[in-house]
Amino acid sequence: MTSTPPDFPHDVAAVREATHRLLDSVAKLDDAAVGEPCLLPGWTRGHLLAHLARNADALVNLLTWARTDVPTPMYTSAGARDADIARDADRSLAAHLEDLRATAARFDAAVDALPPERLAYRVEMRNGVVDRADRLPQRRLNEVELHHVDLGVGYSVEQLPAAFLGGVLTFLTEVKFAGHPALPALELRTDDGRRWRTGRADTGAPVVVTGSAAALAGWLTGRGDGSGLDTPGSALPAVPPL
Repeated sequence: MTSTPPDFPHDVAAVREATHRLLDSVAKLDDAAVGEPCLLPGWTRGHLLAHLARNADALVNLLTWARTDVPTPMYTSAGARDADIARDADRSLAAHLEDLRATAARFDAAVDALPPERLAYRVEMRNGVVDRADRLPQRRLNEVELHHVDLGVGYSVEQLPAAFLGGVLTFLTEVKFAGHPALPALELRTDDGRRWRTGRADTGAPVVVTGSAAALAGWLTGRGDGSGLDTPGSALPAVPPL
């Protein structure tokens, strides 16, 4: 399946807005809260904040690759990525905030430095995934918005902006799960009439899943149990982890 060209300027602006919301939530924490578990198994909020900062720098590496045509990996290795998160997890709230602000600024600068003629340049992410440079802001937006939910500070899937929900459903169905062998052919339908197809390219009728954009996004990202979704005549399929 060919994905729709990303809305680069909108995604860039959305990342900045989402980062501001995230920073506002983080600034209300204290050092003790940073050390408490987040909603991701085995991680504290500190682990999650460290991951968000290091992800921004990793995407800067890819944007630099796209701009310069010099291959630059996201992370030097999977082990180094995990070690950096573990190293930074136990820092103070002030240190996390400073890191998040600095890495967000570096990401903004790298996006601004990307020439228009390099937007379609393809770079290799971790695990061998290849994508266009102008889709990296969408990937960063997914990280910021979904991990904001994972912090467990009261920001829920239902509070995600409507534009983000539409964008992440398009990304998941056209990029992440398109042709996925572990997911049956699906047709997702929102209450307002939008539709997406994804999963295996089966020749038979797809499993139709209907509900709100928030419920669909929560289910597909593992941040909802599928409550409120309707699958007439079928059980709700299990979704592979992201």
